[in-house]
Amino acid sequence: MKLLALRLFFVLALPLLLLVAWWFASAGSTDVYRPPLRTILTTFPDVWTGERLRADVLPSVLRLLAGYTSAAVVGVALGTVIGSYRRVRAVCEPVLEFLRAVPPPVLVPVIMLFAGIGDTMKIAVIASGCVWPILLNTVEGVRAVDSVMSETARSYGIVGAARLRHVVLRSASPQIFAGLRQALSIGIILMVISEMSVSSNGLGYTVIQFQRTFAIPDMWTGILVLGLLGFLLSVLFRLVERRVLGWYHGLRASSRRSS
Repeated sequence: MKLLALRLFFVLALPLLLLVAWWFASAGSTDVYRPPLRTILTTFPDVWTGERLRADVLPSVLRLLAGYTSAAVVGVALGTVIGSYRRVRAVCEPVLEFLRAVPPPVLVPVIMLFAGIGDTMKIAVIASGCVWPILLNTVEGVRAVDSVMSETARSYGIVGAARLRHVVLRSASPQIFAGLRQALSIGIILMVISEMSVSSNGLGYTVIQFQRTFAIPDMWTGILVLGLLGFLLSVLFRLVERRVLGWYHGLRASSRRSS
């Protein structure tokens, strides 16, 4: 219980400290573009009602999850193939490096030409940015699988899907989760960018509409919602990572104690 309370303290301490600093730093502000935090928090419940949460936050989260999940499936699958075969990696690496260097926001107009301006376009934009850290980390994780472990598994008859699941993916999973963590923050950014371009709902659309109508406190509340969404998704991701990689964190903890 004490350990859980200590972890909760470390998770919440810095955000709360920043909010307190913002509160006092903005307390006497008369700038219309930088209202006091007190005004923003007072406006918050009036803006983000249950109806607006369903109309704007829920569609954004669903698009993010769809794009992120698509990127995870494609990234892990392709990364496993590319990392497992040297010839495939030699052929694909130049193309991957070229595509990775293209900023995903630049692809928004191109994706619009092929996918239209609906949810498909927004999901494709999110997936196009999230896939690269997942793919490249999976490649490196698969390449780093211990050769002795692979040979031992082969000698015991662990081949095919069993070897892929219990040896390759399990050994590469810490690196894969590192890519998934990077992709999550990229996905939130691209979710907002895609909704700011052409949309009729979503967090990005709402924030830009508040800005265009000079509803500045409302705009700041939208930014706070985005921050809260990112924070909650990060905490959820950590919980899943701790659960899936429990064996890995246990090995690291035991190695630290032994050293």
